[in-house]
Amino acid sequence: MVRIGIIGIGFMGKTHWDAAQQVSGGEVTAVCTRSEKKLSGDWSDIQGNFGGPGGQVDLSDTRKYRAVDDILADPDIDLVDICLPTALHKEVTIAAFEAGKHVLLEKPIAVQLADADEMVAAANASGRKFFVGQVLRFFPEFDFIKRALDSGEYGALKGANFKRIISSPSWGENWFANLPQSGGPGIDLHIHDSDFIVYILGVPDSVYSSGILIEGEYAQYIATHYAYEELGVTLTAQSGAIAHGGRPFEHGFDVYFENATVQYNSSWGSPLCVVTPDGVEEPELSAEDGFVREIQYAVDTIANDTEPTLLSGQSARDSLALCWREVESARTGSVVRLK
Repeated sequence: MVRIGIIGIGFMGKTHWDAAQQVSGGEVTAVCTRSEKKLSGDWSDIQGNFGGPGGQVDLSDTRKYRAVDDILADPDIDLVDICLPTALHKEVTIAAFEAGKHVLLEKPIAVQLADADEMVAAANASGRKFFVGQVLRFFPEFDFIKRALDSGEYGALKGANFKRIISSPSWGENWFANLPQSGGPGIDLHIHDSDFIVYILGVPDSVYSSGILIEGEYAQYIATHYAYEELGVTLTAQSGAIAHGGRPFEHGFDVYFENATVQYNSSWGSPLCVVTPDGVEEPELSAEDGFVREIQYAVDTIANDTEPTLLSGQSARDSLALCWREVESARTGSVVRLK
């Protein structure tokens, strides 16, 4: 049994708690938060982009910590699941490795690339496993695209567009609005799709971006063209906190293969569909939640002592680097070559 301690009980901490209840071979044995209300099991104030509000949680069989140092000192925890604001990622992650723990860290790995490099180095020095929660790889709709590419079922990829839009968060302490701490939507939000594009096709030859920049450094909204010269495909992605309040979280894609178009949008209220010359199909996808699959992957990797290639710290670091190059392109108005 892989024993899990969750550090940070906000929107993502609750999401990971709920997901971990469905994981085989893993169990949340401890939580850490400064909030006495949350330690009592009252999570009613928690809210976020998706899912329902928090409620009452039974923590009677769960060890409860108020300080990070205390939960890291617990010898009966194998994996710490860090769901703290991004500005705290480096400090707590490095401390966890020094305490001999495996780490599952919510994305993005960090805001600044130098911090990400230090974290990857600390993981390598510790011999512990480092997972960064680029969870999009585990969402059934996005996994369908990866499998279709690998199988060639619909022919070669011709092009794609990815979309991820929110309204500015208004819940909690809203650390997201502190741009040096969060990196803004161009890092915290957009990294999902940039990471997924690299996951399926590798690093692009170049990027060209435009958007709305705040203080000339942080993207509130960004639209990027990813060039793959040898593949002859055109990929774009747009992300940002640009919708008006009350607009639901929206993500999705249109992916164009030689013999089919695959469409999905979370705000449509309909499943992924495949449009072919013969009509429209709705393929059966896994009903398992992406966060469940993500945590299950971490638990299985630890139990089997294999490498965390699908969620590696290095991969997350490289995705962060790509996002900053996109912001550079939006700031300069120039194509940025990556290869």
